[in-house]
Amino acid sequence: MRKSVLPLAALAALAFATQAPAADHQVKMLNTGADGVMVFEPGFLKVNPGDTVTFVPADPAHNAVSHYVPTGAKPWSGAMNEAVTVKLEQEGVYIYKCDPHVPLGMVGVIQVGAANNLAEAKQAAEEFKGGIAVNKERLDKYLSQVK
Repeated sequence: MRKSVLPLAALAALAFATQAPAADHQVKMLNTGADGVMVFEPGFLKVNPGDTVTFVPADPAHNAVSHYVPTGAKPWSGAMNEAVTVKLEQEGVYIYKCDPHVPLGMVGVIQVGAANNLAEAKQAAEEFKGGIAVNKERLDKYLSQVK
């Protein structure tokens, strides 16, 4: 009985073909949403490494800016009233905000792959909550969804 052997190039092509393509996820920046006023929707998002997230200004006077990113990840800073697309390659938990609406609790959490930095993200969130006047529970709610 003869075993069939695939050439190395064919094996590499097969491995590449079985990988899921990167996805683009959208997060809306809203004056009012499912979680109340001044929200990102969804407020929690789980994605795969290599996926992109596009923050869409559905309502005026918002931006999306990273507050905490995993070690080695690129922070981002979107302009006011403009969409920003971020490619998330580093696994871990990311916390982001809308600069003018932080006091109103306009924050969000993204989990990219494994949450290997969850303890550090929770510590950063505790320090960050001092600048939030109302809706402080949002950040805890979103972090509780990290698995």
